[in-house]
Amino acid sequence: MYLIKFFKKSKSTLLFLLFFTLIFLPILYFMVKPKSELPVYNPSDVNPRLVDDAVKHISRDHKVSDFKLINQNGEIITQENFENKIYVADFFFTRCQTICPVMAVNMAELQDYYKNDNEIKFLSHSVTPIMDSVPILKVYADKKGAIDGKWEITTGDKKHIYELARKSYFAVLDEGDGGDQDFIHTEQFILIDKKKQIRGFYDGTDTKEMQRIIDDIEILKKE
Repeated sequence: MYLIKFFKKSKSTLLFLLFFTLIFLPILYFMVKPKSELPVYNPSDVNPRLVDDAVKHISRDHKVSDFKLINQNGEIITQENFENKIYVADFFFTRCQTICPVMAVNMAELQDYYKNDNEIKFLSHSVTPIMDSVPILKVYADKKGAIDGKWEITTGDKKHIYELARKSYFAVLDEGDGGDQDFIHTEQFILIDKKKQIRGFYDGTDTKEMQRIIDDIEILKKE
């Protein structure tokens, strides 16, 4: 009688362990395993308030549009300068005394982390390009420790920059036409892959978010 009870109990235990192994262990594994891939963001995947009406209908294959800007050294910068590069983009202005200084410190730290990695670059767009001339950008770049060819700090046509912010990077909530009275101000850092696709959005004022960017960049490098 004792043996019968023992085997029945053992059988129940074995069945429980088998059930646990088959059901819960896979769930636990997927909960704790490191993230192995990043989403690709299209206009339909983003908060509609961030997306220009002209591109809201796009649900696949969104890429950052071609651009033509001028960097801190007076050089023309286009998408060709970012060919086969992973890069982090943001929007700023040199006279900003609120979020921009913090963002610049965080961008500089990312630059320092990847200073010897030729796959990674950084791109800052001035949202007050009329005021942020090349000489002013040069002083700003030197002050922030921007490495030539690594961190492009740019000015250019205002409408072009604002269209990039709204239609390519989905960086701002407010609507506008890039006119004289239009002004955007955002803390977003945007991660772009080698195919010019958006792969992540981050709070550029949050130091903790910088580690998340680094982790995500490492994922992209393995793709």
